[in-house]
Amino acid sequence: MSERTDVFVIGGGPAGLGAAIAARQLGLSVIVADGSEPPIDKPCGEGLLPETQEALAELNVEIPSGMGFRLRGIRFVDEARQACAEFPRGKAIGIRRTELHELLIERARESGVKLLWKAPVMGIGRGGVRVGERTVAARWIVGADGRGSRVRRWSGLGGRMKGRTRFASRRHYRVKPWSEYTEIYWGRNAQAYVTPISAEEICVVLLAAQPNEAKFEESWAQWPVLERRLGKAEVASRERGAATSTHSLSKVFCRNVALVGDASGSVDAITGEGLRLAFRQGLALAVAMKCGDLAQYQREHRSLMRRPRWMGKALLLMGQNATVQRRAIRALATKPELFEQLLAIHVGEHTTAKMLGTGARLGWGLLAT
Repeated sequence: MSERTDVFVIGGGPAGLGAAIAARQLGLSVIVADGSEPPIDKPCGEGLLPETQEALAELNVEIPSGMGFRLRGIRFVDEARQACAEFPRGKAIGIRRTELHELLIERARESGVKLLWKAPVMGIGRGGVRVGERTVAARWIVGADGRGSRVRRWSGLGGRMKGRTRFASRRHYRVKPWSEYTEIYWGRNAQAYVTPISAEEICVVLLAAQPNEAKFEESWAQWPVLERRLGKAEVASRERGAATSTHSLSKVFCRNVALVGDASGSVDAITGEGLRLAFRQGLALAVAMKCGDLAQYQREHRSLMRRPRWMGKALLLMGQNATVQRRAIRALATKPELFEQLLAIHVGEHTTAKMLGTGARLGWGLLAT
């Protein structure tokens, strides 16, 4: 073993880079290895909620003022009506995933993280990590290698992953945004997640339970307004597809190995919470490694996942039941203050009492409509 490090991160996407930067900020030496090369892309809605930006600020990652598109809130749209609410403080930002990745790489380099690209990891052991022909000794090993994590399998944390899988397709369109909101269009079997990412471009992600329902041409009929805006617009990127899931693990660490990001569990992409969770997990894990107590990270991880899972279940229920969907959007449209309360909960300004009270009011609204 010719090389040693405090922390070895397997996976150079946003989750891995976030954990690496957080560890370096606490004075730990860090190596990140990934079998691909930057920028690393992934089909997603490309929106950063205000709370996600706060986590990035703790990592000293700043979105330049001329980059991305500032968003005031969220709008739900169905065939009959729409409901919208503004974020309680600050604005969200729509930004290309590749641009965000480049900002994270720049910050990682500045902080002193050693980056190994096109360096596939072949396995892990008590002594360290096997990278190509050599083994790097590491006190801590972080698995940030996504939903199909090999680190999870190697460390014996695989177990049975509970949850459901949905399918996503993403396109970018070269068209001027018509709204300062992220818009979610609700259809019979799918949702369209529309996020402006610049003054000349928008990102559209389709989410559905079946792969054939997440195809653009087949889905346009559900949203005539969206088809009129985008049906003949120029496609600005190659269409990408992926699976999105809600899954959980009973444990996210074993001995000196810990998991972050999708490797450690996930919520459905419709919540827009994936990046926030990844960055918050990375910050919490860094503190736990510095203290030498990964059980501390386990507790924080469980706490971080609680609210997004609650919100994900509510949104998925809307997507699966047309009656609930219509009644929910009607209730939110007629009682905009209720939508504002739900959005405040979604972005982290909540208490348990507020969550219960808002849930009860929404339930009454569904019955009343």
